[in-house]
Amino acid sequence: MMSKCSFKRAISKTMSLVIGLVIIIAVVAGVIIYLTSQPTPTTTTPTTTKPVIEKVKIGIIEPLTGRYAVFGQEAVDAARLLVDIINNELGGISSLGGAKLELYVEDAGTSPDSAALAAERLISNYRPHVILGAYISRLTAAVAEVTEREKIPLVMDALVDWLTEKGWNYVFRLAPRASTHGKAAVDFVLEMAQKTNVTIRTVVVLHEDSIFGTTVANGVRSQLIANGVIPNETITYAYTITDFGPIISKIRDLNPDVIFSVPYFSDGILFAKALQASGIKVKFIAGAGGCGYTDPDSIREAGEAVEYFTNTYSYNPARQTEWNKRIVQAFQQRYGKLPTEAAGIIFYSLMFVYEGLEKAGQMFPEDPLNPDNLRAAFLSLDLNDSNSIAAQLYPTGRVKLASNGENLYGGTAILQVIGGQPKVVWPEAEEGVTPVFPRP
Repeated sequence: MMSKCSFKRAISKTMSLVIGLVIIIAVVAGVIIYLTSQPTPTTTTPTTTKPVIEKVKIGIIEPLTGRYAVFGQEAVDAARLLVDIINNELGGISSLGGAKLELYVEDAGTSPDSAALAAERLISNYRPHVILGAYISRLTAAVAEVTEREKIPLVMDALVDWLTEKGWNYVFRLAPRASTHGKAAVDFVLEMAQKTNVTIRTVVVLHEDSIFGTTVANGVRSQLIANGVIPNETITYAYTITDFGPIISKIRDLNPDVIFSVPYFSDGILFAKALQASGIKVKFIAGAGGCGYTDPDSIREAGEAVEYFTNTYSYNPARQTEWNKRIVQAFQQRYGKLPTEAAGIIFYSLMFVYEGLEKAGQMFPEDPLNPDNLRAAFLSLDLNDSNSIAAQLYPTGRVKLASNGENLYGGTAILQVIGGQPKVVWPEAEEGVTPVFPRP
């Protein structure tokens, strides 16, 4: 039988166990309550805010004073027309929320120093997202030194080959290279000589002495030699020439069948008039390089002296695509003349910029105007007549840039003065036009 003392000890032990269990339960419950009362951590996905872009700043630097102003003014006229079309007819850049283009114009002047200062001034005042220019190759090279340093894309309308061979990352060129112009001039003449059974025995290459004239002339000579024709003489003159008398005397002595000529503007007019006055009969005068002889301004100044002259162009105003016809008509209505080299290059270059901006907005919605993103967008474009307005404006109907910014599908057209009017005669003559070869 349990003693009274043993019973009390048993009771005390049981109570201790119960109290301990209650304490454990209370602690566990408290922990559970604490844990369940804390807010549940949430995982947030960062959201990207698409920047609001109201305008895209486009700079254009062209020679607007001095001997090259005829080209620069036509280029600026073309840019203003295209900006109006992009902003009003096309509604701006849709991938950038309808952002409009805003054009800023600077005069490149007549020297590399003045062109570089124009670029510095344009960037300092406005910081454009893209710049176009500067038509004259030595001026364009000076501009490119500035834009490359500032990492601003430069879409060039100058032709000298090496402009895309300097290792620059932010230069782009749709227009054909200068040497391509020289080759085209030779191909046209040899093709026409074969078709008309005209024998070419003597050839003179005549060019102004800038890097542009030299590069185009090199293209002429290379293509002549490749076809078994050795030039009898290459005559070089200063692009500031004021008297062609000695050169006309040399041409009289050489009595060439064909003269391949690479002028700018005023020198081309001066040469054509001097040749006409001399009475020398040359079977054909083929210009190369898109400057002089067959543009409306040269025809106005030189008159009958340039009748039947030809020249190569980086643009074909007679190309029968919807957008080319529309823009040529709009240019003629606004400015009263046919667009040729300077305007044509700006047509497709600025439309390419428009299409590149659309692509940048799609590829890089967070930062579409970053220069590296613009470069990537430009290089990604592969354009043809069916998917691009720029391609419809281009002589070959194709635009695709290599990594150095050069168009892989560069091509030219040839215009001839017939009846005092510029007419496209090659590679396909415009409707109702037949090339005149040789000169009557």
